[in-house]
Amino acid sequence: MFANSRILVTGGTGSWGHELVSQLLTHNPKEIIVFSRNESSQVAMKRTFEDPRLHFCIGDVRDKEALVKACQGIDYLFHLAALKHVPVCEDQPYEALKTNVVGTQNVIEAAIEARVKKVINISTDKAANPSNFYGMTKAIGEKLIIYANLLRSETTFVCVRGGNVLGTNGSVIHLFRKQIMEKNQIGITHKEMTRFFLTLKEAVGMLLRATAEGRGGETFVLKMPTCRIMDLAEVLAESLGRRNVEFVELGVRPGEKIHEILYSDYEAQNTVVYDDEYLVILPTLDIPGLKAYYSRYPRVGLDSYSSVHSLMNKEEIRMMLLQGGFLS
Repeated sequence: MFANSRILVTGGTGSWGHELVSQLLTHNPKEIIVFSRNESSQVAMKRTFEDPRLHFCIGDVRDKEALVKACQGIDYLFHLAALKHVPVCEDQPYEALKTNVVGTQNVIEAAIEARVKKVINISTDKAANPSNFYGMTKAIGEKLIIYANLLRSETTFVCVRGGNVLGTNGSVIHLFRKQIMEKNQIGITHKEMTRFFLTLKEAVGMLLRATAEGRGGETFVLKMPTCRIMDLAEVLAESLGRRNVEFVELGVRPGEKIHEILYSDYEAQNTVVYDDEYLVILPTLDIPGLKAYYSRYPRVGLDSYSSVHSLMNKEEIRMMLLQGGFLS
């Protein structure tokens, strides 16, 4: 579906963007435009790929005029741009609001004006029953994207909700490795904390599938393995051959949950099992034809999907890290 198409990726110089662009280039697009505000990251990415189909545009999703120009002639838009770190969004909520909420509204309006075929919005498990400002802004962003399907435009809008992606910028993998190698010590916010994890390849595969199969208005959720952060830290220490690593409990940061959920009790009422890998959350808004289309899929059996359930053991965590390229 991407052959000979023009694609725009907002916030595309990060880890998600690199993997997404890498996979999209194999689909023979006419052009991929990376729209972001970091000049040095764009230069580095351009040198990494050296592909004539890949172009870069300096801009900020807060600037609607810049987005409108970037969207001209675009077929598919992947909205990755966001302020993502929980402590940053807690400390600077106005900035998070401008990027994650106003920026998403700008993407919607620019895409509609430019008659983009489909917009795929990347969200997070922290948007499910949010406890921090980051999760709240992403939850609002999801609502805006879903509502956009009722604006009687030629553009369809789909959401994808993921968990922690292994090895992305700011990932605990890099932090723990650094702490182990430099101090033989790991700082753990809470020893019982659990999280959902997936590899970059899996995350981007979810984006592409949602693009192909999303009808507009639904939220795709990848069923993800979960693990205790303490177990992940211990596996990393063991794999690096370090003994007597000290684990220091730091305390939960403002807005941070001990366990995450992929969908809330409320959302469970409208969530279906799409297949062995995916769930689909349907909106409460009446989007013509959507609920009828998904009526053939079974409802989920759980009230919520929590990271405290179905935890991986240490061997499964080790295999996940091997597959992700984090262990040799």
